[in-house]
Order: sequence, then structure tokens, then C-alpha cells
Amino acid sequence: MTEAKLNTPLIPSYSARNLPDFKKSVKLKYVKLGYHYLITHGMFLFLSPFVVVIAAQLSTFSLKDLQDLWIHLQYNLISVILCSTLLVFLSTLYFVTRPRPVYLVNFSCYKPEESRKCTKKIFMDQSRLTGAFTEESLQFQRKILERSGLGDSTYLPEAVLNIPPNPSMQEARKEAEMVMFGALDELFAKTNVKPKDIGILIVNCSLFNPTPSLSAMVINHYKLRGNIVSYNLGGMGCSAGLISIDLAKHLLQVHPNSYAVVISMENITLNWYFGNDRSKLVSNCLFRLGGAAILLSNKSSDKRRSKYRLLHTVRTHKGSDDKCFTCVTQEEDSMGKVGVTLSKDLMGVAGEALKTNITTLGPLVLPMSEQLLFFATLVGKKLLKMKVKPYIPDFKLAFEHFCIHAGGRAVLDAIENNLHLSDWHMEPSRMTLYRFGNTSSSSLWYELAYSEAKGRIKRGDRTWQIAFGSGFKCNSAVWKALRTIDPQKEENPWMDEIQNFPVDVPKVATI
Repeated sequence: MTEAKLNTPLIPSYSARNLPDFKKSVKLKYVKLGYHYLITHGMFLFLSPFVVVIAAQLSTFSLKDLQDLWIHLQYNLISVILCSTLLVFLSTLYFVTRPRPVYLVNFSCYKPEESRKCTKKIFMDQSRLTGAFTEESLQFQRKILERSGLGDSTYLPEAVLNIPPNPSMQEARKEAEMVMFGALDELFAKTNVKPKDIGILIVNCSLFNPTPSLSAMVINHYKLRGNIVSYNLGGMGCSAGLISIDLAKHLLQVHPNSYAVVISMENITLNWYFGNDRSKLVSNCLFRLGGAAILLSNKSSDKRRSKYRLLHTVRTHKGSDDKCFTCVTQEEDSMGKVGVTLSKDLMGVAGEALKTNITTLGPLVLPMSEQLLFFATLVGKKLLKMKVKPYIPDFKLAFEHFCIHAGGRAVLDAIENNLHLSDWHMEPSRMTLYRFGNTSSSSLWYELAYSEAKGRIKRGDRTWQIAFGSGFKCNSAVWKALRTIDPQKEENPWMDEIQNFPVDVPKVATI
């Protein structure tokens, strides 16, 4: 999902008031932290005296007491057998019905070659040379780019950079193969997994859905096995990557000892807009070339070498509401040229989807202290009619790292303000937008790769990935690090330049 310039008439104004108003009292900071610790460890503090009493009682047992207990059990053989049978039955039931753990073995992000780089100046020069845009449209794109948060090292496909541009099915397939095979080659090299070992394949690409499908292209190229379970997801927007992860999670519950590969990408070649409708020009300014491949496993033997374990996925879909359904739409303009229209209702819709998603996610991840505070203020406001502000939980107590889809600068600003995240928390998202642009559903993985390259991921850390997409959808995934990630041993698109980040991104970068 892309975001537009704040002051343009056809693009919605991105005000923080359209998102949930997450308020926090700075003066109560330390009280809250203490309360959080007390409640979170409350059960331990409550049970500690009982454990001490029981331990003291057991310490008084003599050898004769233990012999008397054994003799007593011998004369109650039926009770022992029944209890043992029940214990074995319940243990078996637990191990049979418990969800299979899903491990993220490794992932790779595609880094295009240097010849695909497109500075903002090159973008404007190429747009002018195509002859497709009016002077007003060119100036509009210039203003969008200057305020977009993108740097001068993003990438575009060859067909778009050519003069004149030559978008075609052949060029679009060429772009798809370059991204998918580039990411997969690196992934297989990292994990030493053979293509024939893959049992589940999921490819998501919103706007390019050829026949044969993208997943079939992968199967043909790597000669994957004939009984592979493959899916090709289209039209689901920038949040489709997490939908693919959720689908893979469910498939891994019914396919034991399996590997699942997820490929997240977008195709630009056939979706470049050559018209003058402002609401469709924003995508040209923000979307860039990129993609990611992720290897998931439910094999217990992979736990030691895996990076993360998937804890939760939460999907929110607002498509039953017409306003939500139509806020991001691919359609023709008055001249018959196809592009993606962004509605003026976009930010408000995103805010409602976000509130619904975090309301569902909160009870799964928040510490008990935050849940009790939220419940207490809710009771006071709704039942006791007290004039208190709604308490918005502090998600920084639940997560160490945040990967927010780098759809545009405006949405990142709004989420930072309303979730009260620090510059450190937002750094992976902002630097990904600056360095690679909006790579659609794969942007979350460039952000996680940034945190790894910076050496931020420690064992036990929890990461929240959140993305928005057409339809309208807001999806979340929560990962727990199984080991500390050593950046010296990593291979990702940031490693040869991570020392240059973070950089200061001006509000307006004049071209």
C-alpha cells in the first residue's frame, strides 16, 4: 500500500487523528514499569510462600516415611493403575493435538544489480522523456518524490528505465524471474536445502498474474517434485506477504516434516502508469524493484539452526465495508490507461483496520499489567461512567523490534506518533524506505534484515511485523528469536553498506 503527499487535493491528508489516539503519560513512566513488573510476576510472588512451605514439609520426610508411602501405594494398585493410565492418556492427547511449531530457518532479500539504480533526478528525466506526462503531472511527481523519504539508490526494472519504455509480457516475466530466482538461489545457498526437499510453495504478487503462474515458473526452473503443494496469491496488496506466512503456517500443521518456501514480490513492468490522474501517479513515485524468499520448517531437527519461531499471525479484513473495499483500486482513467487509484478515505480506513488488528493481537502478546490497566479503564468509562481517557496499551512492553511496512513516509509518521515508538524502533522501516523504496509485501523482510545487519536481534527478542493492503487488510505476524544473530556471519543486501546507516532523511529533498 502506498501513501501520497500530504497537501495534494486528490490524495488524503495523513493526520495522526485518523489513527488510534494512543496516549501515554510520561510522568507515570516509572510507576507503569513497576506495576508491569509486579503484575507480570504476581503469580510467582503469590505461589512462592506455598512452594517454600511444601519444600520445608518434604525436607522432614525420613526413609521410613518413604517406605510407608510405597507400602500404601502397593495396597492401592487399582488407584495407581487408573492414575497412570489417565496420565499417559492426557500426555498422549497433548502431544498429538498441540500445534506444530513453525520455524523460520532463514530468508533472503533480492538486491538488484547496479545498472537498475534510479536516482530521483533520473526518475524525473526519464518521466519527461517518455512524453506521456503533462507539465502539471511532472511537477506533481517531483513534489511527491521530494517528500517521499526515498533516497537515490532505489531500483527499477529495465523496461521502465529504457527510453522509450517497453513494457511487455516478456519483460514482465523477465523481471519476475530475475527477482524470484535471485532470491531463491541465495536462500538455497544459505540453508543448504535442496529444491527437491521443498514440500510447500507459496508465491504472492498482487498485480502480475500470468499463465502459467509465477509458482509454476519456480517449479519449472528448479524442477521441484511433482507432489508439491503450491499456491499463487494475487490481488491481495502489500499485506499479502503475511497472508502467505499465515497460509504456510496452517499447511505446515497438516504436512509433517516439511519445508515451505514463501516468495513475496511485486512486478512493476506492466503496472507503470503512463497517464495524468494524480491519484494514480503516486504508485510510480514510491514502488520499486525488490522481493524476498523465506524458508519455513516444522521439523524439530531444524530448531537449532533456525533464526525465529512463529508465535502468532493475526489477519484483519475490512472488505465487507464498501468504503474499505474501494479505497485502493486498480482501474482505468478517463483515457483508458490502467493504474492504481488511492481514495481520500485511505488513511481513515487504515486506522480502523489497525485498531481492529491490535485489539485482536493485544491479548495474545501484552503482559498482564497492560491488559489489567486497559480493562480497568474500560470498566471505569463504560460501567462507572467515569471521565477517563481510554488507556492504550504500551506495545513496547510486548516487542523489542517493529517492522512496519514501508509504504510511505506519511503512514510511518502516523504509526510512530500513535504507538509512541522511538526513532530507534522506526529506523529499520525508514531506512528500508530510503534505501529500497516501497517493495510492496517484501519490505518487511528488508526491515528485518536491517535489524540483523545492525546486530540488534538477541535470543528471545520478539519482532512484530505489520502490513496494510488493498481490500482492505491489516495483517500481523509475531516472531521470537531462537538465537542471537551475529551480523558478521550474515549475508543480506545491507551488509556491504550497513556502516553508512542510519542517515538523516530531510522532510523535503530538493531534486
